[in-house]
Amino acid sequence: MLTESGFQPNMSDYSSGEESQMERGSGNFGCSHYRRRCKIRAPCCNEIFDCRHCHNESKNSIEVDPLDRHDIPRHDVEKVICSLCDTEQPVQQHCVKCGVCMGEYFCSICKFFDDDVTKEQYHCNECGICRTGGAENFFHCSKCGCCYSTMLKDSHNCVEKAMHHNCPVCFEFLFETTKDIAVLHCGHTIHLECVKQMECHSQYSCPVCSKSFCDMSRVWERLDCEIASTPMPQIYQNKMVWILCNDCGETSEGLRRKR
Repeated sequence: MLTESGFQPNMSDYSSGEESQMERGSGNFGCSHYRRRCKIRAPCCNEIFDCRHCHNESKNSIEVDPLDRHDIPRHDVEKVICSLCDTEQPVQQHCVKCGVCMGEYFCSICKFFDDDVTKEQYHCNECGICRTGGAENFFHCSKCGCCYSTMLKDSHNCVEKAMHHNCPVCFEFLFETTKDIAVLHCGHTIHLECVKQMECHSQYSCPVCSKSFCDMSRVWERLDCEIASTPMPQIYQNKMVWILCNDCGETSEGLRRKR
């Protein structure tokens, strides 16, 4: 292609320019939650924050009047501020003034920016939000109402709106959490870190339905040894009681054991 002056531009100059704008300032801006080159103006309180999590942490802290606490409606964000030139503008991936890419990953639906694409972000239309881990590694379960690993596609127990509730341990809302989630055998969901904490305290059952979430063989063996080493008082010897199994739901009759 020739210009009017007869000069033939080098197309690599354009690609390198676009690349520099994509990388300029990348990784140098953001917050503890995301690396990004813009801030957002919250539509609910008209204040500026690095991201929605920063807003929610600030507006739901113990110092805030309970009547004033609130979360940001993420899909209603309309304005962002470029971190490099401080230009406020409608939500878009590239700054209208300096041209910098404000987030290597950008979702116009969630108004979401992130420079750390190693998370393999993708938008799930059924969930209505962006998730991480790569779209090819997850599927959306319509009954559970959330995305699960493809490894669970034919093996998980469906629980309606399984993640549309708070974690039964720490009470954080699971559907929008950024932490890893464990899907228990019973189908209930819980933070993976919370499961590990429960195991550290010898708790091996679902906090919702009390069903075991791991192989309990060794636990039962240890309990049997403890019971066998503790004589039952004479008054309770040979006394029969009804037992309800939390795992299978069956009832049976057995000898009363001292605990």
